[in-house]
Amino acid sequence: MHVVITGASRGIGKELAEHFAKEGADLYLCSRHMDKTILWQQELMKKYSIKVTSFNADLGDSEQTKSFANQLLQATDRIDILINNAGTYEPGSVYNEPEGQLERILAVNLLSAYHITRAIVPFMIKRKSGHIFNMSSTAALQAYHNGGSYSISKFALTGFSKNLREELMEHGIKVTTVYPGATMTDSWAEAGIDPSRIMHTNDLATMIIAASKLSPQACVEELLIRPLLGDLK
Repeated sequence: MHVVITGASRGIGKELAEHFAKEGADLYLCSRHMDKTILWQQELMKKYSIKVTSFNADLGDSEQTKSFANQLLQATDRIDILINNAGTYEPGSVYNEPEGQLERILAVNLLSAYHITRAIVPFMIKRKSGHIFNMSSTAALQAYHNGGSYSISKFALTGFSKNLREELMEHGIKVTTVYPGATMTDSWAEAGIDPSRIMHTNDLATMIIAASKLSPQACVEELLIRPLLGDLK
């Protein structure tokens, strides 16, 4: 099994890499900081006897995104699972957030997934199989205070994902939209929130692994996971 994960150097992406490594998958990992995780990558390869290929790219830059996609397809022509996990967050309200904030966030949260998916899908169609996970957010289901462009980007990513689902089912390709609530990543760790109030990255990875293991005739279209006590207000 060959698995591509963006935003893989920390947080949810890194947790997903750990879980798929345990499943024996060869990994293709991308982020701005993959070069800082060489020891971790080596540990994965040694512990699970897998292959890890990593790429450094800023997926907020369209040229770097397309370059990553080209390098990926030079490294392998078989991709079983693509996880569009790369994302960024900047707080602000639509009416007063800084000029250019929407464009910056859309570049990472939507356009990187768009361009990478377009590069990979033809190979999945040729094999008549594959699974794409798009990491949206509960912010795409309910607008919230100070969500601004971030929420807009996740609504857009959800629309992209729903279109893919409709387009690719006839080709044997699954598409799953994931809606995580508050999850303990670096951004939340700095917010002073009680860790018992929000989810662990392991929770998301466990459910994504489960969704990836269903029979070819079954597809989890949407995966919504919230903290037990609900969204943070």
